[in-house]
Amino acid sequence: MTVWCERLILDGIVHESVRLVAGPDGHVSAFAVGEDPHSGDVMIGTALPGAANAHSHAFHRALRGRTHDHGGDFWTWRALMYRTAALLTPERYGRLARAVFAEMLSTGYTAVGEFHYVHHRPDGRPYPHEMELAIADAAADVGIRLTLLDTAYLNGGIGEPLSAAQKRFGDGTAEAFLSRWHELAALVPGLGAAIHSVRGVAPADIRTIVEGLPPDVPLHVHLSEQPKENADSLAVYGATPTRVLAREGMLGPRASVVHATHLTADDIDALGAAGVTVVMCPTTEGDLGDGIGPARELLDAGAALAIGSDQNAVVDPFLETRGLEMQERLRSLRRGRFTMAELGAAMSESGYRSLGHPAPLTVGGPLDLIEIDTRSARTIGAEPAQLVLCATASDIRRVVVGGRVVAEEAALADGRRPEDMLADAIAEVTT
Repeated sequence: MTVWCERLILDGIVHESVRLVAGPDGHVSAFAVGEDPHSGDVMIGTALPGAANAHSHAFHRALRGRTHDHGGDFWTWRALMYRTAALLTPERYGRLARAVFAEMLSTGYTAVGEFHYVHHRPDGRPYPHEMELAIADAAADVGIRLTLLDTAYLNGGIGEPLSAAQKRFGDGTAEAFLSRWHELAALVPGLGAAIHSVRGVAPADIRTIVEGLPPDVPLHVHLSEQPKENADSLAVYGATPTRVLAREGMLGPRASVVHATHLTADDIDALGAAGVTVVMCPTTEGDLGDGIGPARELLDAGAALAIGSDQNAVVDPFLETRGLEMQERLRSLRRGRFTMAELGAAMSESGYRSLGHPAPLTVGGPLDLIEIDTRSARTIGAEPAQLVLCATASDIRRVVVGGRVVAEEAALADGRRPEDMLADAIAEVTT
């Protein structure tokens, strides 16, 4: 398939009349600027590379609009989240994930990293990979590019056993997690992995998991989302969570740390020196009152920045990307904290790499793009390079994954509408 773009914004630069050719695998085999369209080309107006959602918990979408008005903090929200998790079955999760992935695709996310830890029955008895396969099937059905981040979750907190609400998350031991992961890897192409957090996995088990996974598998972890995690880690392990991960061999270019909100200067240096990707989730961090992480300092130290929708209270890659810039402005009292190229990388390339994919729209990378309406009430008059700072998901016209149009005008290519899919799926898992 061949796609012709009237205008393509790549690395902060506006290219005119771009022709992209996709091979049978949906990856770019040829990229030419200044070419006229050919007969049979898919005709696109103004385009950006597809956005990567590098951190999602699909089932949290059922909590949108139901947990925001009674105060509290992350920990009170978590108790409500556990109630929803308890209602999930493979069939229900499959329907919910399908609807959430459809919403993501229609808003411009072309790739997603699903940080998945609801593995078993509520009492901890195992499902033979049914939950994981339901998620993989859901992604394949709607056409989004999935990296399933199968997650180790062994402890309820530092030095604490899993609670009754957490039993379905756990595999008992690091060795049992690895055994299940390797079985699943034979069933789900491109399987990734995650360690829930230093709260959820003890240091010795972190090392066992790091050493037991293939060295090229993407490996993600929640990091320093809450001050309590840091305080508990210092009290029990004598080190910050970042230093625990470094000590156990997890930090490196394949590693992605999520949130990284409450860091010391030493933590920032360690993450930058290791070349990790930091996945920030501004809408979730704001909704839960988590805090504002040191995004600019992390990028300057050598880390890459990516975005995620996390709890899916907001599904809009433009708002997440803009959140990076706006939070930095609030911290620093200065504008223009990131260049347009840096914001573009956070929205697309860095997230793709954190999920194990080459950058989209590069030769050898996937032909994944989003077409933007440049004449909406939000975008009219904007300089093309600055569309990321003014567009929203409502401005998505078409979405292309692997050279194929998979969504158009807020619906999937086959006509299914995310809101209809969500209505039925959410009703099954709300209490």
